Amino acid sequence: MKTQVSKIPWKKILIVDDEVNMRLVLKAMLTKEGYEVETAADGLEALALLKRHDVTACVTDLKMPKLDGMGLLNRMAEEHPAVPVILITAHGTVATAVDALKKGAFDYITKPFDQEELKRVIGKAVKTRVLNDEEVQLPPAEIDRSEIVGSGPQMAKIFEVIRKVAPTTTTILITGETGTGKELVANAIHAGSPRKHNPFIKINCSAIAENLIESELFGYEKGAFTGAVSSKPGRFELAHKGTLFLDEIGDLPREMQVKLLRVIQDHEFERVGGIQTIKVDVRLVAATNRNLQQDVKEGRFREDLFYRLNVMPIHVPPLRERKEDIPALLDCFIGKFNRKLDRRIAGADPEVLELLQDYDWPGNIRELENLTERLVLMARGETIVMADVPAELIEAVEAREPAAAADERRSIKDLIREKTEDIERQMIVRVLEECEGNISKAARQLGLSRRGLHLKLAKYNLR
Repeated sequence: MKTQVSKIPWKKILIVDDEVNMRLVLKAMLTKEGYEVETAADGLEALALLKRHDVTACVTDLKMPKLDGMGLLNRMAEEHPAVPVILITAHGTVATAVDALKKGAFDYITKPFDQEELKRVIGKAVKTRVLNDEEVQLPPAEIDRSEIVGSGPQMAKIFEVIRKVAPTTTTILITGETGTGKELVANAIHAGSPRKHNPFIKINCSAIAENLIESELFGYEKGAFTGAVSSKPGRFELAHKGTLFLDEIGDLPREMQVKLLRVIQDHEFERVGGIQTIKVDVRLVAATNRNLQQDVKEGRFREDLFYRLNVMPIHVPPLRERKEDIPALLDCFIGKFNRKLDRRIAGADPEVLELLQDYDWPGNIRELENLTERLVLMARGETIVMADVPAELIEAVEAREPAAAADERRSIKDLIREKTEDIERQMIVRVLEECEGNISKAARQLGLSRRGLHLKLAKYNLR
C-alpha cells in the first residue's frame, strides 16, 4: 500500500467587484453552494487578500477602479499562477474578455448572467484547480530559470527532445504519472517555439462534464443551448497561431475523439449551433497519465486518433526513477517557499536528504513540493532536520525497508531458479542431439521417464 504526503483540497472563492450588491449576491449564492467566500472591492484589495488566504478560484469584474480585472489577471498570472481567474464582463467588453482568455484567464461570463451558468463555470474551475494541484507548476518568472529541474540521464534525454521538437509544428503526446511535471514539459515546448509570443491555451479534459466538452473545445453560437445568451469562442479559436495543451486527453469521451481527429486532420471545425466553418492554425500538445495503447486495445480510445497524437511521444519518468534529482528539486522548492512564506531556510540536513531519497514518492514531484512547503513553514532553524520531518514520512520509509529486503531475497531465489532452468534446458538439447532425437534413450541418459522428458520438452518449448 502506498503512503502519500499531500494537501487536502479546499474550496475558497475570491469575489472581486466594486459593486457592494454584486459582492453580497455572489457571496450568498456561493456560500449556499458550500464554498467559503472572500470578497474585495478592487484588484489591489484582492492582491492583499491573496497574500493572507489560500484561494481555490477567483471571480472578478472587468471594470473596476484602482486595478481593473485585466490588471488583476496579469498580476495573478505572475504571483498566483495556480489560481483560475473567471471574468465577469458586459456585452460591450466581450472582445477584451476573449483577449483575457488568450492571456491565461480560465473563463468569462457576460452580464446579465444566469446563476446556474456561473455555478457551473466555478465548479469547473475548482475541479481543474484540484486536478492541477496534483501536477507541478512554477510561476512564469521562474519558468525560464528552472522550469524543468533535473540533470540525470532520463531528464537529459527529455531536454534534448524538447530542443529538437519545440521549433516544429509536430504534435506531441506527453505521458507520465500524475505529479511528474507533464505541463512543465508542454510549457517548455511552447516557450521554445516560434509561437511563444502567441497564446498558450490549456484545457483539462477530465475537469469538463461530458455534455460540455464540445462547446469548451469548439465554442458555441448564441441560442445553441439553454444559457447560451451570446456567442463564445472555444479553446481551438483562442489558441489560433499558438499552442493548445489538452491535458488528460485519455479522458476525452469517445464521440468527441472523432471530432478532435477531424480538427487535427483538416484544421477546421464549426461552433456548436453554428454553420460557418472556422479554420485554425494550432500546434497541439496532449498529455495523459493513462496507458493509451492499452485503452486502444480495449476500445476506449480510437486507434487513428492515438497515432495522430503520438507523432512524437515524450515520457516523463516518475520521481522514484530519477532520485538523483531530489537534491536539486528540494533546493528549487526551498527557494520558492522562502519567497512565498518569507522564510530563510538554507537547506536540508544530509540525514533528511537520505530519507527523502529512500522514499518512493507515489505523488511524484508534486508530493515533494507539498512536503517542502510544509518543511519550510515548520522548520525550527535555518536547516531542515529530522525533527522537522512529518512522522508519517519516516514511518513510510521504515515500513518499506523490510519489504524491499524481502523483494531482494525473492529476486535472488528467482535468479537461481532461472539459471537452473537454463542449464537444464541446454542439457536436454545436448542429450537429444547425441541420441539423434530418440526420446527413450535420451530419457534414460537424463535419468527421467519418457513422460517426464515429454513434460520437460513441453515446458521449454522444445517439441
